[in-house]
Amino acid sequence: MSTAAGAAEGPQTVRLDVWLWSARLMPTRSAATAACRGGHVRRNGDPVKAAQKVAVGDELRVRSPGRERIVVITQILTKRVGAPIARKAYEDHSPEPPPQLAAAPPRRERGTGRPTKRERRQFDRLRGRDDPAASPWPRERDEET
Repeated sequence: MSTAAGAAEGPQTVRLDVWLWSARLMPTRSAATAACRGGHVRRNGDPVKAAQKVAVGDELRVRSPGRERIVVITQILTKRVGAPIARKAYEDHSPEPPPQLAAAPPRRERGTGRPTKRERRQFDRLRGRDDPAASPWPRERDEET
């Protein structure tokens, strides 16, 4: 293989933080490095450091608030590219994000003060948090035998 052919193909591996930033999974390289340092990025199931190399075929799991993205690398990127090109650099195997509330939660009028206990319970029912079994507080029960 000549050097010209090798240069045309590009590198076989690249730093993880560079690839995450180039593929637009992270807004900055610093954010990608911080995510790796915090344990929010895994390669093939193992925690990974930002400076470790990734190659085509590696599976990455990237946790972000409220979601985990599972991607398989299909192309090595060394520079940040446009979104349509970046999307072709990986296959997304992520589960669908949880559905969001269709309507915005109700807002209280300014100056009405703190919600009453009854109003808080109504808000919880509206948001789907009215399950007493999910409460972190123990419930006292009258045990009748």
